[in-house]
Amino acid sequence: MHGYGYCGCGCGHRGFLTKEEKVEMLKEYRVWLEKEAKGVAERIKELEKSK
Repeated sequence: MHGYGYCGCGCGHRGFLTKEEKVEMLKEYRVWLEKEAKGVAERIKELEKSK
């Protein structure tokens, strides 16, 4: 995930984000986590079927 302050690698991410930017980034991160959790659940089901 990008944008959480300056990481020191020279990529140019801003270091000071507005409150609104932080909220939006967290919402995007939540969506990503929900998709990841769904993918993990699907993979578990696949693996359990192949027992």
